[in-house]
Amino acid sequence: MNKNKLKLEDLLNDAPQMENTAQFEYVAIIGAGVMGQGIAQTVASAGIDVIIIEKDEEHLELAKESLRNSMKHEIERWAMTESEMKSVLSRINWNLDLTETSECDLIIESVAENYHLKRLIFNRLDEIADPETILVSNTSTLSLTDIAAVTNRADKIIGMHFLNPVPKVPLVELVKGMDTSEKTVARTKEFAAKIGKTAVEVYEYPGFVTTRAIVPLLNEAMHILLEGIASAKDIDTAMKLGYNFQMGPLELADSMGLDEVLTWMEQLWKTLGEPRYRPCPLLRKLVRERKLGKKTHQGFFKYDDDGKIID
Repeated sequence: MNKNKLKLEDLLNDAPQMENTAQFEYVAIIGAGVMGQGIAQTVASAGIDVIIIEKDEEHLELAKESLRNSMKHEIERWAMTESEMKSVLSRINWNLDLTETSECDLIIESVAENYHLKRLIFNRLDEIADPETILVSNTSTLSLTDIAAVTNRADKIIGMHFLNPVPKVPLVELVKGMDTSEKTVARTKEFAAKIGKTAVEVYEYPGFVTTRAIVPLLNEAMHILLEGIASAKDIDTAMKLGYNFQMGPLELADSMGLDEVLTWMEQLWKTLGEPRYRPCPLLRKLVRERKLGKKTHQGFFKYDDDGKIID
């Protein structure tokens, strides 16, 4: 009988050491627009502390009121309780100082689709954040590689393309730039799971999957309306009943924000040069008139305060 002793400690010392699982306890969101608010609510609902950075006090206060009102509507629809709302809001901090993000484990940029603005923000964040912090962009059309070029951490730059309304859509696209590391992808996918999102990995390309696929559908529905083939209501009814869509394309565009949809189309048209992305004149007209959809209570349809179509 072999009487050599084998201690558990010896086995543990010889075993390969597992890398620590990424911890996400404090997340920053740059930009408190509709998407930024939705991301903040989603992250805070997962028990993670959040700081939102806005450009000035006026926009910060408007965002606070907007998020609170949105959550109150959810309470009225029995989708959330008062205590849940208080719990979520208690985890969200509001600030104007970008340097307050220095202690964050993950930073998500969610400003307008302005290439130069995003590059300025990432350049500054690269100086402020810990070298190991992942910097995320919520861009839907722009190049992550170009954005990453202004930083010294191109391997830690990744896109997380959330869809509106963020708290309700269970999907997020993880967009890999040319230099995004597999470690960054894995950590970001872990974060996505922690906040209740199913992540699909996509390679950098204008529009990725969801924006590139949906924009031609929205554009064509707008042209059908422009050409007088059917009313907005009948176009949406046909698509909902004919193809089992939860929402028709025109109401969907309204819910996304017609100014945002126009920006996507213009970016894809400019980048890819394909006619299917050329914005319908009717869309341009509505945006000029500031009829931007549900957020202004009028777009292709008129809406009440709960976002329901007014017949």
